[in-house]
Amino acid sequence: MTEDRDSDELPDIPPLDVDGVRTIEVGTALWLVAFLGLLPFWGRLSEDGHTWWLWTCLAGVGLGAFGIEWCRRLRDRRTDR
Repeated sequence: MTEDRDSDELPDIPPLDVDGVRTIEVGTALWLVAFLGLLPFWGRLSEDGHTWWLWTCLAGVGLGAFGIEWCRRLRDRRTDR
């Protein structure tokens, strides 16, 4: 099936209204769920030398909280313009 359309013309597509806040919130929530899911296995993780899994999850939550605030400030600066 062929169309009689000029290949140089592109449709006007509006830009996505994405500020990253929701994405980082979801990622942070997933890190928190992973931390809480591993917490009951503290003893087993400690015996096997894998407690760093817990600290990695906790670091993800902390960095995610920082990222949420960062993206919110950027979003607020853009909306103030």
